[in-house]
Amino acid sequence: MAQGGALQGPEQRHEERWLPLDGVRVADFSLLLPGPFATVIMADLGADVIKVEPPQGDFARRMPVAMFRMANRGKRSIAIDLKHRAASDVVARLARWADVAIEGFRPGVADRIGIGYAALSAINTRIVYCSLSGYGQTGPDRLRPGHDLNYLAAGGAMALPGHWLEPAKRSGLPVADLVAGSYAVIAILSALQQRARTGRGAYLDLSLAETALSLAAVRHGPMLDHLTRDHMYPTNDLFETADGKRLAFGIVEQHFWQALVDAVGHLAPDLRDPRYADEPGRRGHGDELSRRLADLFRSRPAAEWMEIFAGHDVPVSIVLMPAEAVETPQMRARKMMVEHDGEAHVPFPLWANGARGGAVRWNAPTTGAHTDEILADLGYSDGERRDLRGSGIFDSIPA
Repeated sequence: MAQGGALQGPEQRHEERWLPLDGVRVADFSLLLPGPFATVIMADLGADVIKVEPPQGDFARRMPVAMFRMANRGKRSIAIDLKHRAASDVVARLARWADVAIEGFRPGVADRIGIGYAALSAINTRIVYCSLSGYGQTGPDRLRPGHDLNYLAAGGAMALPGHWLEPAKRSGLPVADLVAGSYAVIAILSALQQRARTGRGAYLDLSLAETALSLAAVRHGPMLDHLTRDHMYPTNDLFETADGKRLAFGIVEQHFWQALVDAVGHLAPDLRDPRYADEPGRRGHGDELSRRLADLFRSRPAAEWMEIFAGHDVPVSIVLMPAEAVETPQMRARKMMVEHDGEAHVPFPLWANGARGGAVRWNAPTTGAHTDEILADLGYSDGERRDLRGSGIFDSIPA
């Protein structure tokens, strides 16, 4: 492959990497994040993913974050104008080549540009085809525009607060996008398993708003119709320290509360108040307790607090930036960060058979970097590839 290369270090030699999807072929017509996140998981696990981009490239390439590079490593890129008259033959050959196809357009767009399920499954009845859209392929909202925040709101996931004394806020992570991509992988692998038994492919219709609803329903079921703090604990929250850092406490069970009191009781004897002795009391006096804990933890810097907690079974963590997280002894021991050709990645986070699973085989490709190689793989002769280059189907690809 044009941008291939072996990872460094004996523990990452190719023969030792866990690549269970080696041999699975994926035609990825999706852009931005939900679909590419699904296919980068598959690429990390060994699948051959062809990223089909417009000649100007995926819009995510122009966003001021690392998202494109992180969500498209290990893929090959072909950049073609799918509306060009010559595109239908390329698409047909991709359909014959692929085990899986995935797209993330609004309903109807994939059909209009010749990459819909009907067109591809007519060529390859074994293809597993996944559509990722905001609201699904059917229903009155199917054509509504949106992004992650819209889908979280529409699915009820933005109504639930995450902090005892604060209203619901959005996460810094695009939760619906990432979970929908993960659900897509589960659905695709399920369909491939079914295909192994029946010989037939499948059409998968996955909605980001419905993904958000499925997450929200886990907490209280789908019939919650009022604001509640039943899913929260005043002791399971973030608290700022004297040096501006934040501590995350996971104090839910009674023994963890007792561990906290044992650790800080000499500094805050009022925490031994009988009102806080059990969970109903702590919840009933939650506003007062939350403010008291906030005052307490603002009195000392984070490192000092962590020394105080040492030796006590308190579930507490300092809130870290990603660059800090990957350098912790725990993440280093688990080999969570991989550097490849000068770029840092966190590949699929799994150990399998006692070794780090998955791999970063190469960094995200430039737009159309593998176009000629892919066309050759699809059976185009040298002359046919020259003719395609002269047709304008690749126009706007940088030299």
